[in-house]
Amino acid sequence: MPAKIPATVVTGFLGAGKTTLIRHMLQNANGKRIALIINEFGDLGVDGDILRGCGDETCREEDIMELSNGCICCTVADDFIPTMEKLLDREDRPDHIVIETSGLALPQPLVRAFNWPGISTRVTVDGVVTVVDGPAHHAGTFAHDVAAVDAQRAQDENLDHETPLSELFEDQLACADMIVVNKSDLMDPTALTATTQTLTEATRPGVRVVQASMGALPTEVLLGLETAAEADMAARHEVHHHHHHDDDEDDDHHDHEHEHGHDEFESFVVSRGEIADPKAYAEQVADVIRTHGILRLKGFAAVAGKPMRLTLQAVGPRIDTYFDQPFGTAPRETRLVVIGQTGLDRAAIEQALVA
Repeated sequence: MPAKIPATVVTGFLGAGKTTLIRHMLQNANGKRIALIINEFGDLGVDGDILRGCGDETCREEDIMELSNGCICCTVADDFIPTMEKLLDREDRPDHIVIETSGLALPQPLVRAFNWPGISTRVTVDGVVTVVDGPAHHAGTFAHDVAAVDAQRAQDENLDHETPLSELFEDQLACADMIVVNKSDLMDPTALTATTQTLTEATRPGVRVVQASMGALPTEVLLGLETAAEADMAARHEVHHHHHHDDDEDDDHHDHEHEHGHDEFESFVVSRGEIADPKAYAEQVADVIRTHGILRLKGFAAVAGKPMRLTLQAVGPRIDTYFDQPFGTAPRETRLVVIGQTGLDRAAIEQALVA
């Protein structure tokens, strides 16, 4: 049976920056074929037009599907499931599926839909990413333009839930595997630190809170979380289990212009000689990740007495290891790529990984 296709659910309020984040991801896909399901409703398919303009190879017309019949969690059976089945039935199946929800959508019902018989054996939720408008959150609101949220909600005739913004926001945080504090460039360091800390304290253990400006998040940080969220619903409990909420969709990019590369992130390579005990070293690596807030770590290790190299893949403190191939004539060394927010204590991390 073919491996399940990973799917990433991107949620967040109107204006938080969902579309900008996805556009940046597509422009830095590094050859990965990504299909998009965009849940927008109301007047125009603005998000689809924005994303179609990001390059012929990564934004092909047939790889972008729009659900315009209303809030995605209210139209799962009629809209979302048939769209997924159509996508999965294609001969040229994508490498990854990204679903941009309406900000009005409760994420839990959508994630549960991945357990439906028609798709459960063919696709899995790689992770749920909640995009937060950093300046708005620090100011005590959940959207840059609350009036626009209300206007969009009024347009959706199929919406069968009304939840206060604060309660919907809690649902978005409860379901998240990663929280992106967007528009970090518009916040002073003190406010950004306070917002990040507040969001970290509001989520379950293991959820990563990262900062970004203009949605510029490295693809290797955003994708490959491998959480299988649909099988972990107990940990993603809804604040409200009935359809009712009050927030909105989409993600406008601001009209400010400035550099917005990956300045918020850094990566470096740590090299060392052979290790003696794979299990003990994996525990050592996990401890280093927890201590220093590393987002991703990947690479391979040489194990004393073993001809095969040991591959290590870590997302947060969760580490997967397996022997993949013989070293052959390649040097028997351990090489690990460390990825995290700018400001990592490189010297301390290197010392801890080499110890």
